[in-house]
Amino acid sequence: MENSTTVVTRKIQLVIDSEDREVVKHAIDQLYNWQWICFRAANMIMSHHFVQERVKDFFYLTEDIKLKIADEKKEANGILKSSRQNTTYRLLSNHFKGQIPANILSNLNNTLISNFNKEKDAYWKGEKSLRNYKRNIPLPFGAEVISKLTRAVDNKNFTFRLFQIPFRTYLGKDRSDKKAMFDKVISGALKLCASHIQLDKGKIFLLAAIRIEKEHHVLDPTIIAEASLSIEHPVTVKVGSQEYAIGNKEEFLHRRLAIQSAVNRVKKAVHFNSGGHGRKKKMKCVEDYRHMERRYVEQKLHVYSKMLIDFCLKNQAATLLLVNQQEKEEIAREDHYLLQNWSYYSLKAKISYKAAKAGIQVIVE
Repeated sequence: MENSTTVVTRKIQLVIDSEDREVVKHAIDQLYNWQWICFRAANMIMSHHFVQERVKDFFYLTEDIKLKIADEKKEANGILKSSRQNTTYRLLSNHFKGQIPANILSNLNNTLISNFNKEKDAYWKGEKSLRNYKRNIPLPFGAEVISKLTRAVDNKNFTFRLFQIPFRTYLGKDRSDKKAMFDKVISGALKLCASHIQLDKGKIFLLAAIRIEKEHHVLDPTIIAEASLSIEHPVTVKVGSQEYAIGNKEEFLHRRLAIQSAVNRVKKAVHFNSGGHGRKKKMKCVEDYRHMERRYVEQKLHVYSKMLIDFCLKNQAATLLLVNQQEKEEIAREDHYLLQNWSYYSLKAKISYKAAKAGIQVIVE
């Protein structure tokens, strides 16, 4: 039976809910320390599971050894003292017990093992390299550790405690559905799932995963929409005899190249900028333009993906086929111009996300 729910993620800025500077400093230092531990732990988990999966290759000089990567109590020839999932959790517990909440380690372990199992076939075929996690890795946690979620005194934000750290949301001019969704979480109409805390350039963000009901639309299983992603037209979609082009090269690429040209002009003038605070101040104007490009691209891809899904809903298409998409991505990897200026993966991810929410099946050809 098809699942009637889906999980959406909302990024919400947080601040430490305290007027005491020492409390705020201690909480931020603690979060950054946990992030450092998660960075080390994540790479340890992936390395150990990769070795466990291929440990038989280390015995190629022997012929009489029989082994199986399984719990010795449950499987004949098993060489593990516990289940595979528990091996890395015990490893992390031995290294970091008392330094970080066990809930974070448990969720990190479960998430990474799930990712590893999904991708391991591609590892053996040489199609994908083993994931390498960076220092800015988000901190995963289970929803059960959030307590005292309630409206703040200003009635515009929300307060809660996470691992006994007091947080308050900073929603600003919330034009999205974040406030309404949190109200429904408090009332029990929506369920908060395992989420993440992200630390980014001194700011704290909550990546809240919320399970919602899929939108109910009248769709015809016999109708298939065929979409083609390209740099000439960001999206071209066809349903039956109807064909519709979403966006164009001049609209998307010309604007992006204009911003890149501005970045290059500013980079040439960086040497003449006033110093005083080192490289960061000199490069601020360059980073501003790069941030402008990222925001422009993200906004356009959201618009294109929404227009595509709206077109499918208008024509009651229950299936969306991305035509020759894998071949195009292979070509883009070899072409530096395409790789730099056309965000195939990001657009495909946004289409898949919006399609799942609308109950449309996406097939990548």
